[in-house]
Amino acid sequence: MTLDPVHVDGIAKLAGQVRETVETSDQEAAAEEVWDNFLDPLWQDGTKILEPLDEQRRRKVPIEDIALADPPFPTQHGLDSGTINPTTFKNGLVLDVAQAAMGSVPSDVELHRGRTIIMAVHSNDATLGFDGEWQGGDRGYAKRRVLDVPQVDRYEQRVVHALALYLAESRHALTNADVVEDLFILDGPIYPTGVLRWADRDTELADLLAEDDRPKTVVNNYVDLVERFVERDVPMVGFIKNSSTKALTRALRRKTNAPWVNDTAFFRRILERRDDEGELQTDCLTATNWFRSRGGTDGIMAADGDALGIERSLDPEAYEVTFFVLYDPRSDLVFRVEAPYAFTQDPDRRAKLTRQILHDVAREQGPPLAIGKADELAKIDRQGSEELTRRIERTFETDREREYNDIRWGAVEESF
Repeated sequence: MTLDPVHVDGIAKLAGQVRETVETSDQEAAAEEVWDNFLDPLWQDGTKILEPLDEQRRRKVPIEDIALADPPFPTQHGLDSGTINPTTFKNGLVLDVAQAAMGSVPSDVELHRGRTIIMAVHSNDATLGFDGEWQGGDRGYAKRRVLDVPQVDRYEQRVVHALALYLAESRHALTNADVVEDLFILDGPIYPTGVLRWADRDTELADLLAEDDRPKTVVNNYVDLVERFVERDVPMVGFIKNSSTKALTRALRRKTNAPWVNDTAFFRRILERRDDEGELQTDCLTATNWFRSRGGTDGIMAADGDALGIERSLDPEAYEVTFFVLYDPRSDLVFRVEAPYAFTQDPDRRAKLTRQILHDVAREQGPPLAIGKADELAKIDRQGSEELTRRIERTFETDREREYNDIRWGAVEESF
């Protein structure tokens, strides 16, 4: 231990001082005021960035009852992608490898075996080009290719990671869309927010998103995916386990005291249920109604958004992001569930989607089983990532770039 007990005690006293300061602000009352007075609708710069699709309300459902109820959708398919994380090599290349997989309930072994694998590569040498054709593998169950990512002066790791992850995910989803019969669940948002956020970040990334076809192609895949499922009349949703969106709280800070670090913190305050003694009640799942969202990156796909210039064949409203928020008190976790407006404009279908997700979370004590399966299939664990990186080192005949912290924290095993 690097801190002596006397220092630990001192730090705990500092935390107590901070707590006393925080307790002087009534965050619960502030959350209730926002819920009652600001969200129906929430305006920002003359635009409705948030509005309820139906009556604004909170609902609760006994966990045991909803877990035992028959699910509205007999079969579900989930999709996820995982990466080795961006890696820089001594030959100047920066790359990431992503693989996407689909899980199904009930299980389909043939489907589970399929993979889409992308190696995204960045180099500052403009004379090099890495793009390749799609290749087969694993007796036709796998499709893989190299993606030459756009040149940037900074953010190389961010670019290779986002493009590998979302290209693998979107292509695998499009390849297997026709096998989905009742419900498709993406592990994550319905659009590639990791790419769309470039518009609000550094100028270089914003220009890249606006001018380069490669990130636009990735976003276009998700537009195609919405259109494919609308054509087949099969709903799709996105289940976000760790939402970091701040569109709501940023807009609220212009109007009132909004002490929450992000939207998830606000919704947790709204959806927690406590007894008279302040103890958290854990017998029910709680959820909001569905909202239509045009704030932050959601505005890009709004009816009046430009969608990055991507052609849309449906009514522009069909692509708009709608969502509801779900709170599981057993794990104290908040989940955001998204769907294109095309699938939530009908109240009956909206109710079925809500019941399905509540049922799945109640049973699994976490994300729906379909994306739980996809996550297990797609994830690349630390051991697999290390082995793959070593194989790439041998192929490149060079090593990855190492930092002192790699050795200090045991991220890299050194041999002498």
